[in-house]
Amino acid sequence: MEEALYPAATLEIAKKREQLTPETLNAWRAFSRQVFADGALPAKTKDLIAIAVAHVTQCPYCIRAHTKSALARGATEKEIMEAIWVGAEMRAGGAVAHSALAIDVMKDHASHEEEQ
Repeated sequence: MEEALYPAATLEIAKKREQLTPETLNAWRAFSRQVFADGALPAKTKDLIAIAVAHVTQCPYCIRAHTKSALARGATEKEIMEAIWVGAEMRAGGAVAHSALAIDVMKDHASHEEEQ
């Protein structure tokens, strides 16, 4: 039988996490509730942002949780897919922007080649 890349999120894992660091887990849960509450941005919009970020950070648990939450808050499948494309573009944009580093090295390499 093939082993899954990510273990299923189980009650056993959740209990172990809470057993090991209950104060930290409770603080994180409170922070998460605050972050995703309606505020200047509606909770649905925050879930859509989280979906985009989760795709960039490649967190399968976050993708599932925030997709489920966004749907429950009235997000459409089209809104969710557009959020995913925003994340994809931002990730690709980061790669394009960081190409400046490679171009800088190539420029330095070329100038050193000319000196020899």
